[in-house]
Amino acid sequence: MSSQLPEHNEASLPPQEILDLFKRTFDDELYGNDDEEETGLEKLQSQIQEVKSHLYDRDYIGAFDNDIKRVAYCCRWSPARALGYASLFSHFEPIKDILTCNEQEDKSVLCVGGGAGAELVSIASIFTPSRPFMSKYSKKNNDETTTSNGKLNLHLVDIAEWNHVTERLLKQIETHWLYANEFESFNVNCELNDVLTMNSQALQLNKLDLITLLFTTNELFKEQKAGSIRFLQNLNKNCQKGCLLLIVESAGSYSHITVGTKKFPLQFLIDTILCGQRGEESKGDWEIIDQNDSMWYRCGTRLDYPIKLENMRVFYRLYRKKN
Repeated sequence: MSSQLPEHNEASLPPQEILDLFKRTFDDELYGNDDEEETGLEKLQSQIQEVKSHLYDRDYIGAFDNDIKRVAYCCRWSPARALGYASLFSHFEPIKDILTCNEQEDKSVLCVGGGAGAELVSIASIFTPSRPFMSKYSKKNNDETTTSNGKLNLHLVDIAEWNHVTERLLKQIETHWLYANEFESFNVNCELNDVLTMNSQALQLNKLDLITLLFTTNELFKEQKAGSIRFLQNLNKNCQKGCLLLIVESAGSYSHITVGTKKFPLQFLIDTILCGQRGEESKGDWEIIDQNDSMWYRCGTRLDYPIKLENMRVFYRLYRKKN
């Protein structure tokens, strides 16, 4: 039986605020000029259909090979994902503590495949109300004796070039969510790269507090099975004690993978690499601290956005590095 995330967790900004950020960022694409024969939304819908066709064919290079397609994807899929991620991240107390830098310490997060804006906006929606002075959404008492929290370093690594989208979203985050001084504490690096070819130094694995792979692990293994296994083994070897790893996929979507002559569910293989073989989990480098095979996030019916928002049903595993 599926469980359900709340539409809004109080640790994050309200869902409509998140959607409004996307609406302001992509105002031209979503609304356009009414004097033109074709409205902005009509143009966008045709671009979305083109991206959707590429995704159906699993042609990810074709789906994201120019800014028009990347913006279309972001307008269509990222807002609903951002709502769900904000609720999901807030659901986990240790992740919420990292994203708000609750211990007045700098924190570092790696989002693998996180270029399309959903992770960025959802994390910013949790970071923003945690700021003691410099956000108009701050939930803290503006007492001058309050100590400001630490800096959040966010590293988005994606095989497609999302900088154009990221820069537009960051401009709106700075203008409408975080004042200038506090925006400096929200340090974002969006990098065009293949995480499977990057070494531990480039990823700064020994400094990370959180790694997210959201709707990414299936594609990594389809792209390169051996490289994906090496990537997980790299996490075993180089991540610091206490680092969290969150893996999310569509519920029921995990594929099977063949190793030698045997076929395994992909999540079983990942668990084995990270936590050790069944019965020997104490020898593994990671432990599972939370998991769910079927959890819903349903968008509120009264939310205002010009494109239909899709609910999502997810499978997740939350791991913690043991040593």
